[in-house]
Amino acid sequence: MHEDSPAAARTTTAAPRTPARTTPALTESLTEPLSASLPEAPPPGPPAGHSATTIERGSFCLARCSCGWSGPARRSRDRARTDAAEHIAAP
Repeated sequence: MHEDSPAAARTTTAAPRTPARTTPALTESLTEPLSASLPEAPPPGPPAGHSATTIERGSFCLARCSCGWSGPARRSRDRARTDAAEHIAAP
């Protein structure tokens, strides 16, 4: 039979294990709410001079804006609101 030498038995290729460390700054930042560190952003709003509303005429609904724009007459109130939102979002 063949026996390995004692020196060969001690040789390993795996890295030695090290204990896990925790960073105090990381654990402290987890106790603070994320929103406290972020600056307050203003809510998005319509561009200046635009105020769109919907108007009903009989069974139709259309979107109008204070700038003079008027959307097509729609039977769907939801589609008229979408027309108004698209007008306000357009540059």
